Amino acid sequence: MPAPPVRRPLALAVTGALLLAGATTVAPAHAAVPDPTVTGPVPVTSPLGDPAHGYPFLATDYDLTSRGYVEEEFFVEGQATRYQADGVTDATVLSTGHDYRTRIVVRRPVDPAAFNGTVIAEWYNVSNQWDQEVDWFQAHEHLVRGGYAWVGVSAQVAGVHSATGLRAWSPDRYGTLDLTDGGAVTDDTLSWDVFSQAVAAVRDPAGVAPLGPLDAERVVATGHSQSAGRLWSYVNSVDPLAGVVDAVVLHGGGGLVRDDIDTPVFKINSETDVAIDLLGAAQRQPDSELLRTWEVAGASHGDWKLITDYGRLRLRDVGSAPGGYPGTPQTCEQPSGSRVPQHMVQGAVYDHVAAWVADGTAPPSAAPIELTDNPRTVVRDERGLGQGGIRLAQQDVPTRINSGANAGPGFCFLDGGSTPVDDATLAAWYPDAEAYRDAVVAATRAAVEAGLVIPEPAADPSWYTDVADLVAERVAAGTVDGAVGAEIQDLVLQALEAADRGDWATADARVVQAQDLGREQVDDAGASATVVRATEAVRGIIAYTAGGDDLDLATQVVARCLAGTAYVAVRATNEDTVPVDVTLSTPFGERTVEGVRPGASAYQSFSSRSATLDAGSARVTASAGGRTTAVDVAYETVDCS
Repeated sequence: MPAPPVRRPLALAVTGALLLAGATTVAPAHAAVPDPTVTGPVPVTSPLGDPAHGYPFLATDYDLTSRGYVEEEFFVEGQATRYQADGVTDATVLSTGHDYRTRIVVRRPVDPAAFNGTVIAEWYNVSNQWDQEVDWFQAHEHLVRGGYAWVGVSAQVAGVHSATGLRAWSPDRYGTLDLTDGGAVTDDTLSWDVFSQAVAAVRDPAGVAPLGPLDAERVVATGHSQSAGRLWSYVNSVDPLAGVVDAVVLHGGGGLVRDDIDTPVFKINSETDVAIDLLGAAQRQPDSELLRTWEVAGASHGDWKLITDYGRLRLRDVGSAPGGYPGTPQTCEQPSGSRVPQHMVQGAVYDHVAAWVADGTAPPSAAPIELTDNPRTVVRDERGLGQGGIRLAQQDVPTRINSGANAGPGFCFLDGGSTPVDDATLAAWYPDAEAYRDAVVAATRAAVEAGLVIPEPAADPSWYTDVADLVAERVAAGTVDGAVGAEIQDLVLQALEAADRGDWATADARVVQAQDLGREQVDDAGASATVVRATEAVRGIIAYTAGGDDLDLATQVVARCLAGTAYVAVRATNEDTVPVDVTLSTPFGERTVEGVRPGASAYQSFSSRSATLDAGSARVTASAGGRTTAVDVAYETVDCS
């Protein structure tokens, strides 16, 4: 079959040859990727968590249905080529004609009108000897809100054939899967062609269409850690021949990228990755027309969001929790999992890559994390916080000491750490809750405006789960009553649900209720201040996201007469969701009113000290949560003589 059409607006001329095993002829630059046979959707025959395992392994617990999405699984089979791929030169063929059968999982919008045209094809990570979709766990909320389709590809032997792989997990469902050609191939040399064929089946189906009615306009390959290493070899060696993906995201690893390939590559690395040079993450090279590298200060390779989101499903389907999971023994030197929400940056990466491929809009560049040489270590400030890199509010206005470094058994060295800061120290750092809020919003706004995080930060779950977690810590410490803490947690999680829908008013109202409980029903002064401070920051982020750069004000300016003297009366009503500081300015004076509550007004009548007044204007300036809005309002001529 002919190769599927390559849709790559940024593509440059590609040269190269495919050396066929035992052949002396030179093949075309883009080798034909066979059309595999697709069957499915594979029926779901048992409830999630049922021991019969009649459902996709690690099937999501995210409520896709209410968001207009569906999860489906398909089997993909055909004959694959074994490649030797060194990640330095074009791949060479070792042998051809190897039978295989694998699976893909698709999560997509039901309505084609809700699809943004971009497919995120994730190479399953098999470091634990089973399939794990790290990038989905990290970024699924943003992918669903943005209308992406996601496809997970089982490409490696361990994920299918290991003692904990798919075949062992559910012989009835997965017993026919085979990535070894009946045992003839025992390594992963088929994996690259299997991945290419799965992508080809998604973007240009010859039979069953895995995306249903959706038409894939572009496919972005993504993979984390071990999968980033596989995709590094793929983009450098196999993609120049296959040409079926439009771009590649290397997340948490991946060495130098060839400068003569025509596929855009975006590398996103945590502090952990560059500090230990994980899979070549510290092998930096300049940004170019087809390469971007972003590094996130304070972030860890396996962070808190991954541990908690993945941990629930691992407990359900594997029977064990990842290290650092809440409620399990903590074995690392520091509490596991940085709380720096690197996934907010990851979401922006996918948005940028989609635009990069679609219309050539180049992503912004970002400063690298600061490292020392000999030995290579992260430069840290007096608090132990990493310097340089992409900086989020959780790093620049910290309430925990987040780091990409940790020590201990197992994966501690990859999970980073997040050490809590006690209430007394937080009170010394941030004595004023509103000043703290403004600093958090300012740091977030700077990242948004630089294009380094998702454009609607208040939609991200970390703001709300962080509040729930800090309350849980204080309940455990005895400084917050258990019943009060549970009520605060419930309210912030209700706020999260509203924010995920874009219902900012409801989200703010729930956070206000949580804040009031923290202020009025938490007896410990330090714990109360911490809850109030944290919820105030979340309210600021909600207000910033809901209003963009502008605060919602209603203004009125009237020129009028009083006892033969002309006055300018200025009124500003706060129609926003947060208190604002308002300054009323005229040629005849100025007044500032602080903390104008939502629905309340600031008012002043200014005397011109004259019987006549020429037409002019007054300025109303409002500030809150790091935002400032200024409005000029005209008034007419008046003659009071």
